[in-house]
Parts: sequence; C-alpha cells; structure tokens
Amino acid sequence: MNTAMTMNPSNPPPAATALSLESVRLRLRRANLYGLLAQAEQILAEPWLARVLEIEESERQHRSLRRRLDGARLGTFKPLADFDYDWPKELDRQLLDDLMTCSFLTDAANVILVGPNGLGKTMLVKNMLHQAVMRGHTARFTLASDMLHDLAAQESSTQLTRRLRRYTTPGVLCVDEVGYLSYDSRYADLLFEVITRRYQLRSTILTTNKPFGEWNQVFPNAACVVTLVDRLVHRSEILTIAGDSYRLKEAQEHAARRKVQRSTKKPTKK
Repeated sequence: MNTAMTMNPSNPPPAATALSLESVRLRLRRANLYGLLAQAEQILAEPWLARVLEIEESERQHRSLRRRLDGARLGTFKPLADFDYDWPKELDRQLLDDLMTCSFLTDAANVILVGPNGLGKTMLVKNMLHQAVMRGHTARFTLASDMLHDLAAQESSTQLTRRLRRYTTPGVLCVDEVGYLSYDSRYADLLFEVITRRYQLRSTILTTNKPFGEWNQVFPNAACVVTLVDRLVHRSEILTIAGDSYRLKEAQEHAARRKVQRSTKKPTKK
C-alpha cells in the first residue's frame, strides 16, 4: 500500500488542523460555495480544503480589485515616485504623505487640492484614488465638466436620480478641475446635490485652481455656492500647492533638448 495516500482520521494533516468549523463555514459562505458549505462538517479534515479556500479567495480578491480599478476610471497616470517635490514653492509634504495613506476615509473627510494649473494636482489625486482602491475601497475619478454635463443631460428626475448614484455611491469620489470653466446655476445645483448626498457619509476629493472666495466666478448667480463650499470644507483636509507650472518647465526643457539635437545633427550629403 502507498503510505503517502493513507490518512489517519485521528491525525489530520497540518493544513486541516488550522481550520475551525466556524471559520470554514464563514469562508465557504463568503465564496458562495454552498455545496461545500452543506458538507462543511464532513470535509473539515480533508487535506485539500485549505488549498481550495485559498485559491477561491485569491481569485475573488483579484476579480474584486479588477472591478474596482475599472470602476475608478483612472486611466493612465504617473506614479507618485515621479512627482518632483522640490518644484512647488509651497507644499505641505507631511500632509501629502498622510493623505496617501487614505486615513481620511475613516472619517469620511474630504480632501481639497488648491493651486494653479500645471503643478500635478491631477497626478496626486489619481495616486490617492489608486491607493484607496488597493486598500479595498470603491472609487471614481471624473472631470468636473464631464460629471456636470452628464447629470445635466438627464431628461427626467427619474433618470437623474439613477445617474446620481454613479457619483454618490463610490467610497471616494474625485472631482477634478473645478474652476477651469464657468457654469450656470443649474450646474451649481447639480454639484451641490452630489456633495450633499455624500456629505459626512463618503469622502470627496476635489481639485480647483481658484480659492473658494472666487467660486462665485465659477458659478455666477448661484444661490447655493456658500453652502456648497461650507459642506466641502467641513471636516476636510486642504492641501495648497503654489509655484510655477511644471508642465511649462517640461515643455521648455524638451524644446531645449530638441534644439541641441538639431544643432548637432550632421547635414545630409547631397
């Protein structure tokens, strides 16, 4: 007889001894393995059980991560390692490092990045969202203009209610580039609706190139602006970035390199 194939019921393999009936039932239920769940007591000592649970849980975690990444709509973005911390003239590095841990999600706090164009605000918030997704949270990234146009295009209150869920249900929502365009009162009301439905329930990350005192230029004649700002900044972390455009710096450096390349290029012989 092949002794490798025998098993003494009174001496189960090491993998089985680590499993309790209660934990096995819980894990099988989470994995929707109801056939095995019905036989949990009988299969508890089986040497393959721990490996089956490990494979199923690993695959479910992978699929869940893929769904969250797809739902976040992050697109392509530079990793945080590429961010030049020395370029901005003003940046609270300690606060930024803390925001990247996503600790603000615990209190459903908001995060607001304020600063001029070209300093990497979008890059930073996309990295925050990515960190949130990797930690198991649902997320969504959207340009302010895309979200507001999308909501304004709904033709009935029922359609609007359904579409609002796209922006109100994620654990963390990022609204990028508020302030780059001006909107009428209808759009201000829609942004207010999104923020109000998320208020103190889920975190919102927002980037803007204008201080809040100038938001009346973004939403002229909108009655809700003061209350909108109040709900955004309540229990929020505000990260101010100041300096010259990094994109302009990169463009100038690229132009300089191209000029050198052209000047050193040997002329083609005729």
